[in-house]
Amino acid sequence: MLDDLNLIKNRDPSDALFVAADEAKQTIFDFDIINADHDGRAILNIVVCGMGGSALAALQLKSWLKSELSVPFEVVRSYDLPDYVGENTLVIASSYSGNTEETVSSLGQAKARGAQIGVIADGGKLIEEATNSGIAYVKLPSGIQPRMAVSYNLRALVGILASFDMVSRDKLDEIASVYQWLSNEVAKWSPDVPLEGNYAKQLAMKAVGKTPVFYAGTLMAPVAYKWKISWNENAKNVSFWNEIPEFNHNEFLGWTSHPVEKPFAIFDLVSNLEHPQILKRFEISDRLLSGMRPKSTVVNLAGKTALQQILWGSILADFVSIYVAILNNVDPTPVPIIEKLKVELV
Repeated sequence: MLDDLNLIKNRDPSDALFVAADEAKQTIFDFDIINADHDGRAILNIVVCGMGGSALAALQLKSWLKSELSVPFEVVRSYDLPDYVGENTLVIASSYSGNTEETVSSLGQAKARGAQIGVIADGGKLIEEATNSGIAYVKLPSGIQPRMAVSYNLRALVGILASFDMVSRDKLDEIASVYQWLSNEVAKWSPDVPLEGNYAKQLAMKAVGKTPVFYAGTLMAPVAYKWKISWNENAKNVSFWNEIPEFNHNEFLGWTSHPVEKPFAIFDLVSNLEHPQILKRFEISDRLLSGMRPKSTVVNLAGKTALQQILWGSILADFVSIYVAILNNVDPTPVPIIEKLKVELV
């Protein structure tokens, strides 16, 4: 079925697979920071406000640059800022549409507390407020789903942090440096590559008709979260995620009762850059749970650096989940029930 290009075209009318294939180009996204000047005051902490895919880039950055960030870095996915936010906080409000109500709320609070502020959006209320108030902002390219604009967001986030002297501008070059390698990798998952040699299609076949659970170590936890997001929004399929070692302190026990014939598909998203004890926990956990849950499918994240592995795993998530959507006979692009919720909240 996944080698039938006519069927794929019919079930993917908005060409989500093309958008996924184009994600590698986001790593070379060229942009300007509008209203980049700031007063140079000391920044003692950073808060990024966003939801879903707009928060994901911040989680990726926090994992990627964990040893280089010199101040506390928090990701807020709600309406309210932490009480500590003040004039020595850099608050970055990120919403692809620019209208996410939780993020708009946080921006208002940041202004009221006199924080330093940056905005990332493709338009909407956030860009309007940034323009009217002289707030630093990056305008993202429009026209795709937020979950598939993560690398746009990552580059913009690094750009704003660099403009406030919180990270080196060299990090933008580091992102861009993965473009050619990532493009070559992504081409292997294209619809015209047959199932026999297409890793994304093969993973989709393992998971279709089941509820997937994604596990990653601490370093690659944002990748597992991305797989959950992509599965929920592209495949319209419930899924769950967790990270090791936390998994071993609670959820591990949850698998030990009831028959092995549970309707789940287990995916271990493994990076060779994780702590050695985390890598050991993957192997031991699967062995100890043998006969109590389905055996895990190990996805070894490709790449030599944490950044390469994060981006490779994130784009693979979109390809696999879109192929599952095609198998599920659902359109991978629209998210109508989310849009309905937004209307009813007004």
